[in-house]
Amino acid sequence: MAQKLPVSEKVGYALGDLAANFVFQFMITLQVTFYVDVFGLSAAAAGTMFFVVGIAVAFVNPIMGVIADRTKTRWGKFRPWLIWTALPFGVIGVLTFTTPHISPGARLIYAWVTYALLRIVYTVNNVPYASLMAVMTDDPDERNSASQYRQIAANSAGFIVASLVIPLINIFARGSKDPADLARGYQLTMGLLMLVAMVLFVVSFLTTKERIEPDPAQKTSLSQDLADLAANRPWAILFLVTLFYFAALCVRGNAMFAYCALFQGDKGLFSWMNGFGLASLLIGVACSNAISVRLGKRQLFLLSMFLTGLLTTALILVPSGSGMLVIGLEILRQFSFGISGPVLWSMMGDVADYGEWKTGRRASGTVTAAVVFALWVGLTLGQAFVGWIYAFYGYAEKAVTQSAEAIHGVVLTGGLYAGLSFLIAAVLLLIYPLNRAENTKIANELAERRKTFAKTA
Repeated sequence: MAQKLPVSEKVGYALGDLAANFVFQFMITLQVTFYVDVFGLSAAAAGTMFFVVGIAVAFVNPIMGVIADRTKTRWGKFRPWLIWTALPFGVIGVLTFTTPHISPGARLIYAWVTYALLRIVYTVNNVPYASLMAVMTDDPDERNSASQYRQIAANSAGFIVASLVIPLINIFARGSKDPADLARGYQLTMGLLMLVAMVLFVVSFLTTKERIEPDPAQKTSLSQDLADLAANRPWAILFLVTLFYFAALCVRGNAMFAYCALFQGDKGLFSWMNGFGLASLLIGVACSNAISVRLGKRQLFLLSMFLTGLLTTALILVPSGSGMLVIGLEILRQFSFGISGPVLWSMMGDVADYGEWKTGRRASGTVTAAVVFALWVGLTLGQAFVGWIYAFYGYAEKAVTQSAEAIHGVVLTGGLYAGLSFLIAAVLLLIYPLNRAENTKIANELAERRKTFAKTA
């Protein structure tokens, strides 16, 4: 019989993503702004750092998946990593958004080292966390429900970062626009968020439970795990979908503060747009499970990416000085995006089930880490693309004003380039083979197999 999860466990699980998303949402909305306008890197230097560090650290994801699959404690394989990484996550998060008073060369080295450490500790924390859902329950609908709670929490962090962080930074900077004062604002704001995050990781650890175990007779084999992964067609497609999904998210997110400030002429629009947009997104997330039960995950995800791509691209048609139109478009776009929010994470568990169903071997951590690898490659390419495209259009670091060409590049980045990436994800979903009927069949057959495991254990 499939495991039903209590609401308390779904909430506890979700709090882990609320914590991690304080950093993640910074990365996809304010990281380029911080490094270029406050820390003082050139756009090209920031883009190169994002690319090199991001690609290098992305390979930590599959390594971490292998390690997590082989972790054995009385608390399980994946849960302990939440508590083991809580303190390092918090400390490194603050250090990354600290601007030291040192020479430009030393500051560049500091940026590379702290950014790399942040990406590493995030991976060590997040791969086991993402893998945990696959072993909390074997019910595909319950996974989607737990993922729905997770997405509400993650996007609540997005709401806090996008709507409240800029005002907090300004408060800590005492209203000053001087880069040194803004640097203090970023540091203290992140310090506050990281204190909350460390507590939430501990709560998530205490309130969740691992229930799904692999066949006790299964032999540990990294080469076999990788061979199984390579033969897993749904995983391969989900890998590519994830890459374009997060590249689009990062390109859009990192362009919007500059878009509001430079093209629309109103920095405050960024918070208003995100406040209304993320409220709409949360409504979309809340509707996701009910729609998914009727349409299936694949069809819902495809529809969401298609609509999100079109509404993202529509930004290039909005004239300057149209703040209310920007907010209205964002409300529609974020709802369309939100309805698929829980689906991607739930599908990671489905892909792990498919691999076990086909091969008789389960490697939840390896499968999830391989998809999360695509997530980080997508984010890396997205961040690097923003830095490089800004440099191409002549965006100047720490400049109060920008050229017309640079502003045009910002508009294209947040609209056309991000929209195309969402649409590519939609096209890829057309060939994803797991529909609702197939997921149910796989879940039922695996449940019967596990009864056999229990009898022979």
